[in-house]
Amino acid sequence: MLIIPENYKDKLDVYDTQTAIKLVKDEFQKNLAKELTLHRVSAPLFVEANSGLNDNLNGYERPVAFDIKNMDGRYEIVHSLAKWKRMALKQYDFYVHKGLYTDMNAIRRDEELDNLHSVYVDQWDWEKIILEEDRNEEYLKETVRKILHALKETEAALTAKYPVLEPFISEDVYFITTQELLDRYPDLSPKERENAICREHPTVFLMQIGDILSNQEKHDGRAPDYDDWKLNGDILVYNPILKQAFEISSMGIRVNAESLMEQLKKADNLERQFYPFHRALLNNELPLTMGGGIGQSRLCMLLLQKAHIGEVQVAVWPKEMREACSENGIFLL
Repeated sequence: MLIIPENYKDKLDVYDTQTAIKLVKDEFQKNLAKELTLHRVSAPLFVEANSGLNDNLNGYERPVAFDIKNMDGRYEIVHSLAKWKRMALKQYDFYVHKGLYTDMNAIRRDEELDNLHSVYVDQWDWEKIILEEDRNEEYLKETVRKILHALKETEAALTAKYPVLEPFISEDVYFITTQELLDRYPDLSPKERENAICREHPTVFLMQIGDILSNQEKHDGRAPDYDDWKLNGDILVYNPILKQAFEISSMGIRVNAESLMEQLKKADNLERQFYPFHRALLNNELPLTMGGGIGQSRLCMLLLQKAHIGEVQVAVWPKEMREACSENGIFLL
């Protein structure tokens, strides 16, 4: 559903917006790489369909698939690089506590289009090697704090150049699990619960996403073969323009062989254990890792204080949405 903020006025014109987008992207990836000890690598736009490397998201989204002349098989535009990154860390000979980040571009054809969601997805996908003793909640929280520090430094550089943009990001992260959130707001929907907690705490890390809660429902869907559902979460911040929770990152400590099989059984996806990626993981041939994705356009939209993601990326939108945005001072690129 499209949200039209009351009396919305863009703080940057189109020219300055383009310059500011580059500033945000340059600064944040530099800060993120420094905080998490990451090295930039190149990444695929598509993968072989039967490799098991594509992200299945919630399990119902249809990938864009195609064939290639003079080659066997089918190929899919990636949904994300959650599993590919883990393979790359092994193949590129990365060592413990060192990781990679990359520019990930995807097409999600079944996305519900609104202020935050586009068919075109661009994000920084990152992944780093960890030790068995790092697979705990405290290490996860420490990493979240480092990401927020990178974000705050990026905001400082942006607002120094564009004083019209007032800083609002808080590094004081409030940690809460999906079950604790349900217990606090039992009569609200998952999205309403996120909005409620972000009104109380402007920066939230919502943990343990993917498993069934006490109400026999999931807070949100997560594929069973990358995040460990006990050690993952979303970084949410309060968006003062849209006046709601705003997800900037989905991340987590990844499954090991034990948690992979447990989650495949829960998701009724045991057939995946025979894919090359999953076989390698079950045979302990892949490193233990943690990682996530951070939306590039999402981050630009947030820091540039825009009302719609189409103000910072070129995509396609329904005619009715374009007309409504145009009538209310929201310029879609």
